[in-house]
Amino acid sequence: MSAYPISEREFAQFQRFIFDIAGITMSDAKKALVSGRLAKRLAHHGMASYEAYFGMLSSGRHKEEVQIAVDLLTTNETYFFREARHFELLKSAAEAARPNLRANAPFRVWSAACSSGEEPYSIAMVLADTLGNAPWEVLGSDISTRVLDRARTGHYPMERASHVPPDYLRRFCLKGIAEQQGTMLVERALRSRVQYRHVNLNTSLPDLGQFDVIFLRNVMIYFNGDTKRQVVARVTSQLKPGGHFIIGHSETLNEISDAVRPVIPSVYRKAA
Repeated sequence: MSAYPISEREFAQFQRFIFDIAGITMSDAKKALVSGRLAKRLAHHGMASYEAYFGMLSSGRHKEEVQIAVDLLTTNETYFFREARHFELLKSAAEAARPNLRANAPFRVWSAACSSGEEPYSIAMVLADTLGNAPWEVLGSDISTRVLDRARTGHYPMERASHVPPDYLRRFCLKGIAEQQGTMLVERALRSRVQYRHVNLNTSLPDLGQFDVIFLRNVMIYFNGDTKRQVVARVTSQLKPGGHFIIGHSETLNEISDAVRPVIPSVYRKAA
């Protein structure tokens, strides 16, 4: 527990803070999470209250600290090959596209809330296996610079690899030895095929280009209805005609978007 008590008023300030920046609706049940995660920043700055820290964030003079607070307050939970059916669909889509791929028109996949990188590297393993030397690209993006830094290393505890197909584990990952025992490293050639960018889905998107497949999984659960509609509209605008849009199994686009049509539960497609 945090040594710094947080009042209802202070907690409401941080609820508004993360909603305004990231569009995340934080329930009252997250009060302990907020106080616990931000307590270290109060200690770092020698502050005695969350109100003082909020004042610092609101001043407009500490952009780096604002990013640190966003990193601490955004939840990041993922693992390799989460929802295996989605990767089977990805493989099928890549196989179907292969005859038409050219250097100036690669098969492109965007992991739009990639967290610490397990999803983009899972995607890259499938594309390396399916497309080989045919042109393909993977982009991972997240609002948290902290998880993006971790993703770029490609270094994970071995238990994170429990869902990686054994053949992929042998081909694309290195098993740690000596002081690195119990860890795995995504091999350099595959890491080089994945690009990472800091992107806030709650604001206008940078020029990312168009994608054949977009993963936006287990993100909308943190948004209210209006934010869901706005985020999905932005993200699906980057989807090629005929492209697939993949969300989490606990999510739906009912009354959220008509830009894509359902194919199977949690998988949608844009009209060709």
